[in-house]
Amino acid sequence: MEPLRVGMLGLGTVGGGVARLLSGEGERIARRAGRPIQLTTIVVRDPKRPRAIAPPPGTRLTDDPRAVLDNPELDVVVEVAGGIEPARGWMMAALRNGKDVVTANKALLAEHGADLMAEAGRTGRALAFEASVGGGVPVIHALTVALTANRVDALAAILNGTCNSILTEMTESGRSYRDALALAQAQGFAEADPTLDVDGTDTAHKLAILAWLAFDHRIGPASIPRRGIDTLDELDLRFAAELGYAVKLLAWAERREGTVAPRVAPTLVKRGTPLAEIRGPFNAIRIVGDAVGEVVLTGQGAGASPTASAVVGDLIDVATGRARLTTRFLASPPSAVPSRTASAQVVDAAIQDPRRRHYLRFGILDQPGVLGRIALILGQHGISIASVIQHDPGEKLPEDSGEVVVPLVVMTHLARESALERALEQIDRLDCVRAPSLQLPVLD
Repeated sequence: MEPLRVGMLGLGTVGGGVARLLSGEGERIARRAGRPIQLTTIVVRDPKRPRAIAPPPGTRLTDDPRAVLDNPELDVVVEVAGGIEPARGWMMAALRNGKDVVTANKALLAEHGADLMAEAGRTGRALAFEASVGGGVPVIHALTVALTANRVDALAAILNGTCNSILTEMTESGRSYRDALALAQAQGFAEADPTLDVDGTDTAHKLAILAWLAFDHRIGPASIPRRGIDTLDELDLRFAAELGYAVKLLAWAERREGTVAPRVAPTLVKRGTPLAEIRGPFNAIRIVGDAVGEVVLTGQGAGASPTASAVVGDLIDVATGRARLTTRFLASPPSAVPSRTASAQVVDAAIQDPRRRHYLRFGILDQPGVLGRIALILGQHGISIASVIQHDPGEKLPEDSGEVVVPLVVMTHLARESALERALEQIDRLDCVRAPSLQLPVLD
């Protein structure tokens, strides 16, 4: 049987995992693919540099991308180098040269996925990207194959294992954000520069991809309202636990009046629900379909082996022809597929105004009547209070002026976000409140 010949761009963590899996499990993979999958060429920055990851026997290392992109003997290009450029140009060149493409590049797909998919459709090649979201969690397959009988109405997901590790440590050990981040870095769960993880950018990239597949809406990552975990205080995680919630960095998207309302934010999630119980460097995606109801997928969201599993799974789909069929559907223009016409469009996701419950924390002076003044303003904006936590002044916030500032926590009933924003602006101007106040959404 003629092998599927593969060239790979990159030999970092994910690329090394792919090389190991193809080398160590070649016979099993060949049985499932119906033919051997042979990694022949890998593009790296410096082929002479000593490596902890040895390429498979017979594999050529080169620093010239053309040795992969222009090689007529190769069938598939695997892109695991990351970044926007030159990865975008490489993938376009591979498709134009008649090669199928497998990638784990979520940032590139979030920004330029439409163009890449259109090129794949034009050239009749496959563009497979299971590893771009969720690592080893097969959410791309679920949305493009297994759940396509459904209209997806909502999804909520933990998509960043670094952030989930940090929040787990802050919740269970009472560590500060800085100490939990340092531990995650020491354990290999966080990068030396974790900015794109902790500020929510990585999660927004992944949500943009999921929103495209789940709702047929193209949403630029920059259009997604985003807040990370880098400004959270361990105090809020303790108050959340007291109220029966865990705090998770959630990606949300909901179908609403012909458009999609996306968001990335630290969110209070009810204890005992599947998303609330996801610990450490794990991902989870909750999908709500009109026929299937609620489906929850969970597993390791990062690392060499889980992500390599997804990449090699895509290679098997390329070998069997499944990937090209899926690409043909995703690349179809809306007019060619009547069921997609109503919602297949490029949209800029404006900040929506949903009604939901909220967690509020105010820093207040320890004096009589403060709660009444805050409650009055909330009531004037149509926001009712569900519960309040106010401990004695021993539980106080740091304040340079020497004032005794204590935390006041309010859980609201359902309220419009626009009304809440106006109320908080007014409350933060009170002489008994030390701004800024904190607001987190609640998922029950």
